[in-house]
Amino acid sequence: MRVLLAAIRMSGRAIMRSKVRSALTTLGILIGVSAVVVVVALGNAVRDQVAKQIETLGANTIFIFPQDTRSSGAKTQSRAKLTEADAQAILKEATSVSAVTPQSSTRSQVLAGDKNISTQIFGIGEDYFKVMAFEIAEGTLFSQLEYRTKAKVVILGATVRKSLFGSGDPVGEYVRIGKYPFKVVGVLKEKGQSPFGDDQDDRIVTPIGTFRSRLLPSGQGRVQLIVAQASDDLTVDRATRQIEQILRQRHEVDPEDEPDFGIRTQAEIRRANELSFAAITTVLSLIAAISLVVGGIGVMNVMLVSVTERTREIGIRMAIGASYWDILLQFLVEALVLSMLGGGLGLLLGLGVNVALASSLGWTFELPISAIVVAVVTSAGIGIVFGFLPARRAALLSPIDALRHE
Repeated sequence: MRVLLAAIRMSGRAIMRSKVRSALTTLGILIGVSAVVVVVALGNAVRDQVAKQIETLGANTIFIFPQDTRSSGAKTQSRAKLTEADAQAILKEATSVSAVTPQSSTRSQVLAGDKNISTQIFGIGEDYFKVMAFEIAEGTLFSQLEYRTKAKVVILGATVRKSLFGSGDPVGEYVRIGKYPFKVVGVLKEKGQSPFGDDQDDRIVTPIGTFRSRLLPSGQGRVQLIVAQASDDLTVDRATRQIEQILRQRHEVDPEDEPDFGIRTQAEIRRANELSFAAITTVLSLIAAISLVVGGIGVMNVMLVSVTERTREIGIRMAIGASYWDILLQFLVEALVLSMLGGGLGLLLGLGVNVALASSLGWTFELPISAIVVAVVTSAGIGIVFGFLPARRAALLSPIDALRHE
């Protein structure tokens, strides 16, 4: 222990004698460690933000959409389209499905007084608000009578409300979509951005029957999308299988043929995003790790110069009884102290950057304890690995040759 303490004291004195050189030596490791800390924390924060956005799509949601089929490798038109009747059949026959909403959309100009904006118009079913987790901030939901009679009524998203009415109360007012006036019966609570990058508040919703008859005519009750909700998170897979069986039967698709519809679950979207962010974080971490390697090479170069400059000092120590292991430990500890100093400062810098980013972005930045441990261990490892060659070179010097060195 006394030998180790003596080595630490000598390394401290050597570092203090060359302050500028020591600072520049630790810079590479400082940048590498801080970059790794920031990348890991930022990756976790972005992943959490996307997870929150995915939650805004509803709970246990299953998206069913029409898709082209292929015959002998050639793309062909779908043999059938999704319809409101498909949605009703899924709700009636799929025991693991608790709610279903058909959905269609188009972009259109909307006028209110002297304001004119372009926004997304959605035709929706009665379970839309439950399935997609939308809530009413002002006014009321559509009544069953309004759904059945295809009434010209709409509910505005928060972004549309601000654009058309500012801070005023839009409930009871009228907006014009195309050539038809629509009465505003409610305003949706703000939800923010979706995981696909669109503003979920930049929308207007109207009953699906109204949408098909007034805004985007389509025959046979056709819809662009069906969104189902499984009864709980444990029955999503079973609900997906039931939906596929029901639609294959209704669309007369043989079990061995490719269906004319696609199914994607909320869980699949979440997993895809997690895999994407994990890959991005890994790549960025590897890039940041290059700085650590460069910093390690810098430590090795500086230690080699230090050995050359202190050859006579090494010879004197050997002459008064210092062993091979004493010299090896002295220079190894010096390299370790330089690396740990850079790692510690890099960790503090990374934490500071994370605090600044959290404050500016309004996100929650969490750095796992494992990342801190890895940063510290990596810094120590770099000091040992890249400091071993110079330390061994110093320990192998001949005392006589070292004393003759000028």
